[in-house]
Formats: sequence, C-alpha cells, structure tokens
Amino acid sequence: MDKKALVGLSGGVDSSVAAALLQRQGYDLVGVTLWLMKGKGQCCSEGMVDAAFICEQLGIPHQIVDSRDVFQTEILDYVVSSYQEGITPLPCSQCNRAVKFGPLSRYGRETFGIDRVATGHYARVSRDPENGRWQLLRALDRHKDQSYFLYDLSQEVLSGVLFPLGELTKTQTRQIAEELGLKTAAKPESQDLCLVEAHGSMGTFLNQYLAPKPGDIVDLEGRVLGQHEGIHHYTIGQRKGLGVAAPEPLYVVKLDPVRNRVIVGNRDSAGSGECRVHRLNWVSIPEPRQPLTCEVQVRYRSAPVAVLAIPAEDGRLRLRFGEPQFGITPGQAAVFYQGEKLLGGGIIERPTD
Repeated sequence: MDKKALVGLSGGVDSSVAAALLQRQGYDLVGVTLWLMKGKGQCCSEGMVDAAFICEQLGIPHQIVDSRDVFQTEILDYVVSSYQEGITPLPCSQCNRAVKFGPLSRYGRETFGIDRVATGHYARVSRDPENGRWQLLRALDRHKDQSYFLYDLSQEVLSGVLFPLGELTKTQTRQIAEELGLKTAAKPESQDLCLVEAHGSMGTFLNQYLAPKPGDIVDLEGRVLGQHEGIHHYTIGQRKGLGVAAPEPLYVVKLDPVRNRVIVGNRDSAGSGECRVHRLNWVSIPEPRQPLTCEVQVRYRSAPVAVLAIPAEDGRLRLRFGEPQFGITPGQAAVFYQGEKLLGGGIIERPTD
C-alpha cells in the first residue's frame, strides 16, 4: 500500500503527535494547516506558527490553505443566524464536514494525489465485514472521545481517514510529545469551540454581529419577570445570568424569536420526554426503516441515555427517551450509539407547539 497521508495540523499537541506517530509507521506526510479566521485570528496565527515548527522538526513539508471564505459562509454565518433565530448551533460537526475533512480530502487528492487524511481527533474507524460500511467508533479514552463531533462525515471521507490517537489516552499523548521533544508538548489544552477561544466568549463573538434587541423574560403563563438584551444570549436549560428574582431557581425553557421573548420555568418544565431530529447522517449502519432502540447523546458532555428512535416518512426521526431529559436544545446534535459504535446523528429541531 502506498503509505502517504495528508495530516491536518492545528498547532496543538494532539495533531503534532498524530503526525509523529504516522511518521514512525513509515508514512510519507504532508502537513496542512487551515487558515480559518479573518481579522485578528490570533488562534489561527499562533497555530500556523506552531504547526510550521512541528513540520520543521519532523522534516515534512507544510502547506497553509486559506479557508477563511468557506469558514465564514459555513460556520460564522450559520452560527450568527442560528442564535438570531433562538437556536443554539453546534458548529464543530458542521466544520468537520464542510470545512475540514471534506475539503482536506479533495485537496489531498487534487494537489498531491494522496487519498488519506489524518488528524489528532480522539476516535477510531474500522470496516464492517458484514455490510461493508466504514464504522466510526469511540476513542479508547472516553474522557477525550470526539466521535460526537464526527457523526456527519460521509462514508467516502471515512474510507480515507486516519486517527492515530484513537487508541491512546491524553496522558499517553503528552508523554509521547515529551519523549520526542515536540515544541507543543506542554501547550495548554484548547477549548472545544474555536470561536470562544478566539473571542473570549460566545457572547463577545455574537456582539460583533448582532445588535442588542431588548425584550421580555416571561414565565410559562406569560407574566413579565424581567428584561433581556437579545435572545441570542440565552440557551435552553440556562440558569445563570437571567437577572430574575424568584422564590425557586428558574431555567430557560424556550426562546421565542417571533415575540423576542425568553420563557423561563422550574427545572421540571425544562425537561422533555421526546424530540424530533432532522439533517440525519447514518454512519455505521444504513438508514433504519423500523424503530431503533439505542443510546443517544444530546450534548457533547452529556451521558448517553436509552432512546427509541422512530423513523418518519419525511426522513426525520422522533426520539422517545426512557426518561425525561433536561435542556433538550434545538440546534444541538443528537448522536446515536450502540456501545462504542456510533450509528449516526442529526440536529435537534425546535418543538412545534
């Protein structure tokens, strides 16, 4: 087999070690860093410098690909419009599909004739001998597992993906970086969301795009309890920062972009027994035609819970949870698992009341 691979380098320790491990395995590598941020882009500029240094250490070529326009269209515009509509988006999965893995795969083939793309993600890929599909599996280190953010990758992309860190713990990754003397060995952990890392907070980022739009904070009966400066500063299940005095803790239950209202209630009222999911991508199994019993994660850090996934004729799924779930949030991903195998996933829809 021709052992060539394009390795995506962010300038962090994970992608650095991924490159070093592949080189140890005899791969001929080309390092690629995506330039994502316009303006100051401090996270990108620092990452590009560190990635270039790692490539120099390893003795491999380094390319910088200007992806700012596609990142603006696919991620920044998507994030801003979602928050404006009272939806809390999950940009990472969309970024992996539309900005990173898909474009990197095409760039590797068209520029270098390379079919394999490697990254420092903590996940695993295998081929199912029964149905011939590429399966996406959780990483060995469950605390670092990033398969949740990769559910939207196609079979074509997965067929050429390499995840060298899938069998390692984060501690082992750090140890390897130190043993090899990599510049990034002691680099601090990056945040899950690059927009937050670049701007300090999601609120600060959104303030650059969305002007204040004052409105009412109301209870479930419609009584006005306070004021807000824009529904884009709130998400379902939020408790802190409401600025409303009440005899019991209140949580955001719903965001109403039409009336520009934030609706709050007690914790029980923020629970849901079911939801609907659209924009589905099935990974390790074909699209199910019958109800499917499995586990689902409705947020990256949430524990998987039992669910009955019922296919609808329009291609959507209706999820019935084993017990009500707190803070089911439109715009976040519902990702389905059976054990360590990621079955597929989709985006949670806004309830149609």
